[in-house]
Parts: sequence; C-alpha cells; structure tokens
Amino acid sequence: MSAGGACEAGVGVGDAVAALARRLAAAGIAEARREARLVVALAMGVEPAVTLGWPERRLDAAAAARLAVLAQRRAAREPYARLAGRRPFWTLDLALSPATLDPRPDSETLIEAALALLPDRSAPLRLLDFGTGSGCLLLALLSEFPEARGIGIDVMPGAVAVARRNAAAAGLAGRAAFAVGDWGGALGGTADVIVANPPYICSGDIDSLAPEVARYEPRMALDGGSDGLDAYRRLAGDTARLLRSGGLGLFELGEGQAAAVAHLMSGAGLAVKEIRRDLAGIERVLVVTQQ
Repeated sequence: MSAGGACEAGVGVGDAVAALARRLAAAGIAEARREARLVVALAMGVEPAVTLGWPERRLDAAAAARLAVLAQRRAAREPYARLAGRRPFWTLDLALSPATLDPRPDSETLIEAALALLPDRSAPLRLLDFGTGSGCLLLALLSEFPEARGIGIDVMPGAVAVARRNAAAAGLAGRAAFAVGDWGGALGGTADVIVANPPYICSGDIDSLAPEVARYEPRMALDGGSDGLDAYRRLAGDTARLLRSGGLGLFELGEGQAAAVAHLMSGAGLAVKEIRRDLAGIERVLVVTQQ
C-alpha cells in the first residue's frame, strides 16, 4: 500500500498505521510507528490503544479525510502536539497555540525543584511566572499549592489568552491572573516565588534546530539574543526587585548556561542556592534566593 493509500476510506487501521509509519520515517521522524499510531488515532478521534487492539477496523470517509491532512502536516515535521492542539504537562492537559511554546518534560524539573524546596503545600504563596506561555509552570504550581495565587506575564497577547483558557479548564482561574507585559517592568509589590522558562537559544542557532522547533515554535519564545542570555539579564534585575527576602527564584536553563546565568543573578545581588539537573543529567534549573 502506498502512503497515500493510508488516507483512503475503507483502509484498515493497521494498514494505515504501517503506511504512515513508512512515510514519517522517510521524512526523518524518529519512532515513526509510534507517531503514526498517534496521528491515526487523532484522525479517528479514539485513544491510541485502539490502533493496536483493533487493527482491522476500517477508516470511515471523515476519518480518512482528517488523516490525509494530519499526515501531510506531520510529514512536514509539524509536531504531534501542534496537530492535537494540546500537551500533557505535570498533571495538567494544556491547550497550545502558535503563540505558545510546546511545554517539554524537561521543564517539569523546575516544578520538582519547587516542591522539594517548598514542603509546606498549604503555604499562601504569591507566585510570579515570567514568559508564562501556555501557563504551564504557574498552573502546575497552583495545582500543588492550593492556597497559593499567582500572576503570569507574557509579551504575546495570544499566549496570555491561551493561559487564561488553560487556567479556566483546570479550575484554577480564581487563583491565576495573566497579563501582557515586558517582563517585570510594570509590576510592583513582591512575590514569594518567581519562575521562568525564558528564551535562551542563541539567535544564530535557531535555524539549525530540529524542524519541529525551528519551524513551529514561536521565535520570540526561543530567541535569547546573540549569546542566549538577553532574557536572563532582564530577569536578574526584575527578580532582585520583586522577590521578597527569603523568597525563591527558579529559572530554566539552556545546556551549558548555568555558570553564566548564575553570574548574572549574583551580580544583581541574588544568592545562588542550587542547580538542578534534568533526567538527562543536564543542568536545567537555577535556584536563587533573595538575601
């Protein structure tokens, strides 16, 4: 069967998966068969397990038409999460849009660090999330700290709109506020915890990233300037001004950036508390405190 035949009405699910897997593998996509099962299941509106447990089931015309579109998009290296418009993160199911990053499992390292350093889950924390995107970091923390409240800031109005929808869907809208802003420039007061997953890719490196990232992630959310550190320079000053005494700042890092970011934070008067590694052993999260 041709790859195109995978998208014809009446084709068996198993055959559709096999044909699409060949097409995705030819496009350079790793784990092509797993990806093919996900895409076929999405087109059918069923759980991926159905493609394994019922391979003889036939695609109806509507599912075949959806699969034709989805297969073309994934073969062009658009990520599966973009096709689905959603991404699981922590215990949440988050909507995405072209204005938001696709949250990665590596970012959960920041949530794990916060939980380890803040053992009192009943604490009435004031949280601040810079570059909130889908709201993933702020909403994950609010889900773990039921007495906490927080504000998410993003320069992209489309991201703020998505974060608000995600907060409502998670039942957290009453404790989460979102606003369009340029980091902490317009904010006053203090926060107990400040978190951020800022742009940290060097401008000149973006086009060499995997197509799923370079073509489909919002460039503004990737571009950290010529050395990848522009956002951290802003965050250092804003964090020093807005973090209460004894409060914690937790910042996601790009690979190899820990020492440089720690230097920037120390220069702003913040004390480096620790650096956390992700599951791959990469220094992923810098934790600072207000002295």
